[in-house]
Amino acid sequence: MHWQCCHHRLNIGTEPLIMGILNTTPDSFSDGGRFVSVDAALARGREMLAAGANIIDIGGESTRPGADPVDVETECLRVLPIIEALAAETGAVISVDTMKARVAREALRCGAVIVNDVSGMVADPDMTGVVRETGAGVILMHMPGTPQTMQAHAHYGSVVDDVALWLASRLSDTLASGIAAEAIAIDPGIGFGKTTDHNLSLIAQLDWLGELGCPILVGVSRKRFIGELSGVTVADQRLAGSLAALTCAVLHGAHILRVHDVSESRQAALVAAALRRSGRVGKGSRV
Repeated sequence: MHWQCCHHRLNIGTEPLIMGILNTTPDSFSDGGRFVSVDAALARGREMLAAGANIIDIGGESTRPGADPVDVETECLRVLPIIEALAAETGAVISVDTMKARVAREALRCGAVIVNDVSGMVADPDMTGVVRETGAGVILMHMPGTPQTMQAHAHYGSVVDDVALWLASRLSDTLASGIAAEAIAIDPGIGFGKTTDHNLSLIAQLDWLGELGCPILVGVSRKRFIGELSGVTVADQRLAGSLAALTCAVLHGAHILRVHDVSESRQAALVAAALRRSGRVGKGSRV
């Protein structure tokens, strides 16, 4: 399997890809305000690439529960200079974390090659056209409602079935729009409109999303459910719990891991992938 992202062809093979998180927002749940300047963000991008990141995901609007939305101009001011500088200096594979088509188009012009849309290309009707016309890779994520309302929509019959059916429907619509199958990755949206139990079920039964035939991205790093399970209230102190959840995700078929702590996550992912390849870890059972 491979993932075609503009001129980059990423191999989805035996080793998971590591996507390093670079938030340029003042209000992200874990690292808000740390990388708002171009110099600080560039230094962080270089650090993550040196630690083994395959992709750098740059976002200018917080999507934590209840986060305030920002306008297109503000989001562009936050992300475009960093994307342009990092792409020019390093040639890195860069993803832009946005729900806005205008932001995505400008980010792709500046050097990004992937659109990470947490709405699954639902929030902005023009997003599909931007992805199709540019040949960008795209990540379709499941999120009920918006970041402001999603936790009020955390109601499912079977969370695994409901998320899989929603992603299958979005995949079908995306293919029908003319976007190539090899450009699409999917994300169950851990922590986005889900309770702790929902998140655990999705991670433990991630194998079932493999039936859709797309690379699977999972983001568990430092999230609230890790704190609820471990009792660690400070987000940037949740590394151990994050690695435990990440390991389980890899054992159950995750291909791409969106993380804050690149070096530690890569080490855990490589070991988990080796365990999965050994054949001693089988496909999960639906519960």
